Amino acid sequence: MARKEPAADAANPGRLKQIALTYKMTRRADKKIGLVLAAVGIVTFGVFLAIGFLIGHPIYLGILGLLLAFLASAIVFGRRAERAAFGQMEGQPGAAAAVLDNVGRGWTTTPAVAMNRNQDVVHRAVGKAGIVLVAEGNPNRVKSLLAAEKKKMNRIVADVPVHDLVVGTGEGQVDLKKLRTTMLKLPRVLTGPQVTATNDRLRALGDLMSNMPLPKGPMPKGMKLPKGGPKAR
Repeated sequence: MARKEPAADAANPGRLKQIALTYKMTRRADKKIGLVLAAVGIVTFGVFLAIGFLIGHPIYLGILGLLLAFLASAIVFGRRAERAAFGQMEGQPGAAAAVLDNVGRGWTTTPAVAMNRNQDVVHRAVGKAGIVLVAEGNPNRVKSLLAAEKKKMNRIVADVPVHDLVVGTGEGQVDLKKLRTTMLKLPRVLTGPQVTATNDRLRALGDLMSNMPLPKGPMPKGMKLPKGGPKAR
């Protein structure tokens, strides 16, 4: 026990420093973050304290209100910090993949399942809503990438719904900040075992393509790779 205490004491300053850095980063993009957190905390505490006076238990409700005020402020801070981080990533290559990695439990993300020479890319996420293909890049060019990947998914897992989203600010596109919310709103149609089975089938296909033997030496003149062959990642 004595050995664990110094480690715990050393970890606490690290956590506090990380929170402070996150707050500073968030404040650069969200100037009102301090006022919002203070308002959430004060209002939450004030409501519970007022209820405590009304029912004759101000101390009990005051303590409860203080704890809930801290919790509410932490939740609001986390969401606004996440939104600020996504705002700073917007427009950068791979930003959608970073969002997909933070969608939540139950989702398996595979970045860059399809890409072209212009660095337009399609990412894949699998969850209880089915398969979600998320494209980022030029909206006109990613259509062909999405169509090809969606066709492949329908051929491999025909019994699983496939959704496609394009990240952007144009009409019919999903803003990067709203990507996570949009995915979580999709109807859940698969059970846990079905999600696992879908991931296994897609993983087996990926392993099969990556382990496919290729002939050594220079490619014969006029020979072309078959469609659906391994893609550069």
